[in-house]
Amino acid sequence: MKLSDFRVLSFDCYGTLIDWESGIWGALQPLIQANDVKISREAALAAYGVIEPAQQHATPDLFYRELLVLVHAKMAAAWEIASTPALDQAFGQSIPLWPAFPDSAEALAYLKQHYKLVILSNVDRQSFAGSNSKLGVDFDAICTAEDVGTYKPDARNFQYLVRAVEQLGLTKRDILHTAQSLFHDHVPAEAAGIARCWISRATKGLGSGATKPVETMPKLDFQFPSLAAMVDAHKTEMAG
Repeated sequence: MKLSDFRVLSFDCYGTLIDWESGIWGALQPLIQANDVKISREAALAAYGVIEPAQQHATPDLFYRELLVLVHAKMAAAWEIASTPALDQAFGQSIPLWPAFPDSAEALAYLKQHYKLVILSNVDRQSFAGSNSKLGVDFDAICTAEDVGTYKPDARNFQYLVRAVEQLGLTKRDILHTAQSLFHDHVPAEAAGIARCWISRATKGLGSGATKPVETMPKLDFQFPSLAAMVDAHKTEMAG
């Protein structure tokens, strides 16, 4: 199997293209500072990795920016510190401020020359529009939780992806799903029979940071530590 065997790259966005851990940690600072507490980045992201997927399961119909309002309030409650509606709302509105990884825009510009590019994200369209401005590329299709009505790892999100790719005149066999999260992306993509490329971005063990760990490592077709490394591998293939 080679990277050049595929015609579509479907991307998770947050954690893969956008540095959501830095974004989340930065957006939590007003709450932490207002309460003058010491909470480590590692502990904060681990709490997010538990509370966020539970909230997605409980309220799959909420837009992600609305869901994060509840996540923020529950994180404060878990830490036994005081939040406010204004702080909760500000956290939900912070998504467009989360930074892109340094290699994302350049890598996407290169990959666009060789593939159709598709987003499969748990975000809402309004929030993604703010992030997309940092990525500098026009995606051929954008599939969000707002469109699907459920959040990954629900199988319906990957069914929706396949239908979106079919509307581009291609099939499931043409897709290489490219993502960081084992929990949100690679486990359900494997179940859906979609090829998988893990952008591990310095993850630790089976899941890390703001992503819920998985019990069993899914099978992976490709693995790279960054999008830049994936691009280098593609260039090597093309040169060969």
